[in-house]
Amino acid sequence: MAELPADTSALMSAILEGILYGFSILLFIGTIWFLTYKRRMQDVNRLIAVVAVLLLLVSTVHMVVGIVRVENGLVKYRDTWPGGPVAFFEDVTEETYVIKHGLYVFQTVLADAVMVYRCYVLWKSVRVIILPILLWCSIIVTGVRAVYGNSQATSDPGNVFATDVDKWIMAFVVSTLVTNLFCSGLLVYRVWKIERRVFKLRTSKGTVMAIVRALVDAAALYSVMLFSFLFCFITANNGESVLSDIVVPIISITFYMVLIRITINFRHRPSTATTRRTIEEMEQGNVRQYPMMPVEVHISQFTQDDSASSYNVGNKDRPSTGIAQKS
Repeated sequence: MAELPADTSALMSAILEGILYGFSILLFIGTIWFLTYKRRMQDVNRLIAVVAVLLLLVSTVHMVVGIVRVENGLVKYRDTWPGGPVAFFEDVTEETYVIKHGLYVFQTVLADAVMVYRCYVLWKSVRVIILPILLWCSIIVTGVRAVYGNSQATSDPGNVFATDVDKWIMAFVVSTLVTNLFCSGLLVYRVWKIERRVFKLRTSKGTVMAIVRALVDAAALYSVMLFSFLFCFITANNGESVLSDIVVPIISITFYMVLIRITINFRHRPSTATTRRTIEEMEQGNVRQYPMMPVEVHISQFTQDDSASSYNVGNKDRPSTGIAQKS
């Protein structure tokens, strides 16, 4: 396999990240619109809105730093950096390299925290999220340690695969991969249980299962990126630098994609009241369970008999309509 030069990979990652960043901006606009459209300010989930804004800000800063890094390596220090552009982009102690990877770690920690939060909201159990919380803590520890280790690398800083922090980088990627798969599995299983619970009451199909598809699609997209990144890192391929850059906007894209698809299916598909409440509150991050009990309504009917000049009163049991009427 031909080795991808460091300067080529840096330019390629900047182009691909720019494309994905533009797509994430469109999804961000859609997310904010869906969160606020025809809703009062007090009804908007401020936590989700803040996370959406933070993800966009981190992606923006990461994109700007990436452009500065490319400009420094290919233009500013092209003739003054020892070894030229290739050596510049291979140096893991270089300032823009450290900043970019620090932003990547922060983006990952933020997105995985939302995943853990969603699990807690749906399950309403601390015991369920004990393992995800431990995995999330391991993401913080390994991520911070990897970034710090790169900034302080002394042995062969021009080769990220030869530094003494390679094990921390792999631990970070594995931790976030396991967290993503485990939390996605918990969410999908919980939503599937809700779907079964309201299956007989729904008037249309696919409303809740659309949530499952959105979660599975987002988890699959992110997992493929992480598996690819891990493969490139294990095989010492410079493609890992490209993937580590484009994964930042992809994190934002997966987050926005789930919210938008849930909201679209909720607003454009008819469903039972219980299903509507479930989808709306999951979208807002506040899902509760509402027990549904059969209701029997007794309707009193008064009939006038003109011939006998008297009134007969009869009670008839009718199927529940949810509204008691008197005639």
